[in-house]
Amino acid sequence: MAKPKEDTPLLKQYFSVKAQNPDAVLLFRVGDFYESYSDDALITSKVLGIVLTRKSNGEKGDTPMAGIPYHALAQYLPKLVRAGYKVAICDQLEDPKLAQAKLVKRGVTEILTPGVAFGEGMLEQKEHNWLCGLTFDNAEVGAAFLDASTGTFRVAQGSSDYISTLLASFSPKELVVQRDCLKAVRERFGDYYITPLEEWAFVYDSAADKLRSQLKVESLKGFGVENFPLALCSAGALIYYLEQTHHTGLQNICSISRIDESKFVWMDRFTIRNLEIFASNAGKEGTSLVDVIDRCSSPMGARLLRSWLSMPIMDRAALNARYDVVQFFYDNDGPLDEIRRLISDVGDLERILARAATGKILPREMMQLRRSLRQMEPVKALCSETGIEALDKLIKGMKNCGKLLSRIESTMAEDPAAQIGKGPVIAPGVDKTLDEYRELSTGGKDYLLQMQAREVERTGISSLKIGYNNVFGYYLEVRNTFRDQVPPEWHRKQTLVGAERYITEELKEYEQKILSAESSIYEIESRIYAALIAEVQKSIRDIKANCDIISQLDVLSGFAVQAIERRYCRPVVDSGSVLDIKAGRHPVIETLMAPGEEYVPNDVHLDSSATQIMILTGPNMAGKSALLRQTALIVLMAQTGSFVPAESVRMGYFDKIFTRVGATDNISRGESTFMVEMLETSMIMHNLSARSLVLLDEIGRGTSTYDGM
Repeated sequence: MAKPKEDTPLLKQYFSVKAQNPDAVLLFRVGDFYESYSDDALITSKVLGIVLTRKSNGEKGDTPMAGIPYHALAQYLPKLVRAGYKVAICDQLEDPKLAQAKLVKRGVTEILTPGVAFGEGMLEQKEHNWLCGLTFDNAEVGAAFLDASTGTFRVAQGSSDYISTLLASFSPKELVVQRDCLKAVRERFGDYYITPLEEWAFVYDSAADKLRSQLKVESLKGFGVENFPLALCSAGALIYYLEQTHHTGLQNICSISRIDESKFVWMDRFTIRNLEIFASNAGKEGTSLVDVIDRCSSPMGARLLRSWLSMPIMDRAALNARYDVVQFFYDNDGPLDEIRRLISDVGDLERILARAATGKILPREMMQLRRSLRQMEPVKALCSETGIEALDKLIKGMKNCGKLLSRIESTMAEDPAAQIGKGPVIAPGVDKTLDEYRELSTGGKDYLLQMQAREVERTGISSLKIGYNNVFGYYLEVRNTFRDQVPPEWHRKQTLVGAERYITEELKEYEQKILSAESSIYEIESRIYAALIAEVQKSIRDIKANCDIISQLDVLSGFAVQAIERRYCRPVVDSGSVLDIKAGRHPVIETLMAPGEEYVPNDVHLDSSATQIMILTGPNMAGKSALLRQTALIVLMAQTGSFVPAESVRMGYFDKIFTRVGATDNISRGESTFMVEMLETSMIMHNLSARSLVLLDEIGRGTSTYDGM
């Protein structure tokens, strides 16, 4: 019997690691490259647009291979993740020069997925990168939504319809579900990037333990989530998934909150789509509601705005608190301009904290953290004692991060290198030994020039030069015309066409000092920088609390800017059942009018006693659908805390907004357009309440026309 052919040692190691991560594209560090082989090479070659080559695999012949330079990983990795691939990074776990065996030890250090990503190139700046966990128990579903890049963690529990609405609002990049529920998830919620886990990852006791450990608490009662057992199972499974992808101890995930169905306005996925809240149905950029009203100065505020739009609130006290803050900035140009300037300097602090939590914050990101922390006290001073109760209460929650700021300022060089080993990162005076090694390293050029001048004078070789390369280190180069003048104590190392290169004992000793100094500089800077990261990690909870406050200020001041520029009014929201809009305008359409054109405003009046139903009729292109959407968008904006495009608005709060606009055939299920319309309308009728706003546009198109509200 013939002996089976074996892989070469390197490829044997690769396939061994690949077997442990079969669902991931494996990037395998080999020297200065990350390489992929076999089927993974075909994927990386196609997605990244790089050359597909082959690597010798001994008796087995050649294996497909594709590689990228290790220093370009940040450039290529986002392309794979955004293409929907899970990517495992396999690094060298020891210095090849110090390796005892011929084969360097390697292991997976990080797994990145569409829902677990941290690098800027993998994330949409103004959107959350939600990872969602789902747990099923008969008709009930528990959901957990986690953005590991910001630390935002939310849970909910309810019917499949309710969770489907949340999925439409959050638009998660990845779902984590029990392995035996894959089919049910696709049937209930449609097509998502799904990762299955074993059922034991969703067991309540172990899930609760993982959550308590992650949040560093003995009980979860303080978060108000104890009555959501299925949601907690999902949340615990997400923490396990982070561990599985080598993301442990993320201290930016330090809180969890519940999504209470009774506190938010219900909008199903059809409503979100039909009102074009987050995207235009025509695919035109800049024509969705969020495109028009997003005037935030930071990515943090932009993400919060999207959260508010996806889940408007019904609490009138909370709405009036938001209106009061908007009114303050609306009435005070100076504070408005200053708060926007300060917040723009804060930048995306939430995601910088995430990279600090993973220990991967780069020196220049540390300097952005410093700039962000510098804005905290000015923001607090600007918004304190304004006489606006809501603003004063909000700003009192800000934490003092002055001690950490001082530590960063005293530790970091003013203009640090991009990474340790590429130039100074730590400031002079922080460590005496570090300063001494730097003096030795930076003073080397002068020393070498002095040595060169001395040897020229001693030997009479006028063309003598001292050079350096990675093969021989420092050397003395002598042209052939002066070869006879070379001293006997010099050792020849290389012969060129017109010259020869030599080394001396003095030169080699000095080279060792330089190399030793550079190694020591790297070691000392790494130690000091790691200690600084540890200090940042201790303050993550406080900084994150400040991020939440600054995000709210950003959204509310942005509302004020929009109100000033677009002549929006402050709505009055009461406990009544009247919707009274005077001279209302469509917030998007009015921004698209040609120069010289004006949007024609419209009045709408509905109340429970007299005018519960309004029927609109008229020719095509008369503005019926625009008025329907305009009414819903004004209500939606009012219940996020924004001023609205109208002369005046008085309304009772709504608990649900439904739309049915422009259905199409669902051929795959054998449903005609009329059937789809009837099913959607039936769903609305079954979920109606006394405080629902319903907009139906052209029911039964092709047979009869009924536009209603």
